[in-house]
Amino acid sequence: MRGLRAIRLVCAVLLIPLLVPLLGAGPAAAHAVVPQGFRHPGVLLGQGQLDIIRRRVHAGQEPWASAFEAMKASRYGQTGYTPHPRDVVVCPWDNGPSNGCADEREDALAAYTQALLWSVTQDRTHAEAAIRIMDAWSGTVRDHTEGDAGLQAAWAGASWARAAEIIRWTYHEWPQWGVERFSDMLRDVYLPEVAGGAPDYNGNWDLTMEDAETGIAVFLDDRHAFDEAIGRFRERVRAYFHLASDGPVPPAPPGSSIRTPDQIAAYWYGQREYPDGIAQETCRNFKHVGYSLAATAHIAETAFHQGLDLWSEIHDRVRAALEFHTRYELGEHVPGWLCGGHVELGLGPVTEVAVNHLRYRLGMEMPQTLLYTARQRPEGTNDLFVAWETLTHADNPGW
Repeated sequence: MRGLRAIRLVCAVLLIPLLVPLLGAGPAAAHAVVPQGFRHPGVLLGQGQLDIIRRRVHAGQEPWASAFEAMKASRYGQTGYTPHPRDVVVCPWDNGPSNGCADEREDALAAYTQALLWSVTQDRTHAEAAIRIMDAWSGTVRDHTEGDAGLQAAWAGASWARAAEIIRWTYHEWPQWGVERFSDMLRDVYLPEVAGGAPDYNGNWDLTMEDAETGIAVFLDDRHAFDEAIGRFRERVRAYFHLASDGPVPPAPPGSSIRTPDQIAAYWYGQREYPDGIAQETCRNFKHVGYSLAATAHIAETAFHQGLDLWSEIHDRVRAALEFHTRYELGEHVPGWLCGGHVELGLGPVTEVAVNHLRYRLGMEMPQTLLYTARQRPEGTNDLFVAWETLTHADNPGW
């Protein structure tokens, strides 16, 4: 495997002179295509979308101009942002003593924020800030431990991949040693934590792990990891967001120990009626459903940029889930059959990526979701793995 990676690296280096004329010096560059067939930049955002963002902000168009200003003013948008890398990130599942969990997530979000600021402003100070944060972690972190290790690695890994993808393919001044060391970090420290998933856990774990693995795989040009993540996603998304056409009872999570209808009901927090759009964690709280909606949209969007239209497989399911949950966020009465008549709201800033595809690319009707999204704008960050998606994806169907 080391030999194969070395060969791939040499091939990539030899191709750089051929790609530079296509890439140019700035973000208006065309997609670069690597030997394995991945398009770059292509983790959540394509070059065409980055160009659209920049033009809209420079023209002062709304809601993008306000979204940009909010991002720039955030603590993640400060060029003097100081990273706090750890060699071992300790994250207990029971909120016990931790070490570096919040710092890691926030530093990854800061790197992504700085990468977006670079893309919009072309101020190299932001690109260098992103590189400084990424280099600090790639030179330090070795492991994640304790019960939340997989989820923590997924949250941070998803943001790292997005940041690194933009910087690597639009800035061109990240030293090769830095790119290689960061690649090794994603491959050796993050990918093993997220590959394989967590089938017996709440579904937001698996979906977020697949989000991270998909982005990391694209950055690493790792076709095996990409295919593995997509295969798990196709099965898990059906076990999380229900459609009546699936049958009277949702399918069990693939690879889990859950089998019977009673076990499924317990897994769904006591819920025994399953209309279109209900989610496995609806009766837990909407916040975790929001994590899963965001991860699902991220995976489908990244795959879309790689020429794989997962959206066509899941658009009805995602629309149903969005409409189901946003109508209660907007104040509709909760019926007694749903979660005993009480739900815990708090979906979060998670709708823009899906709305962009379902509404603006496909023209699907989703009135509740559009109203909810308008009220959320500009969507900020959940301080975990979702950030600035009004800026990046509001009515932005470009590649």
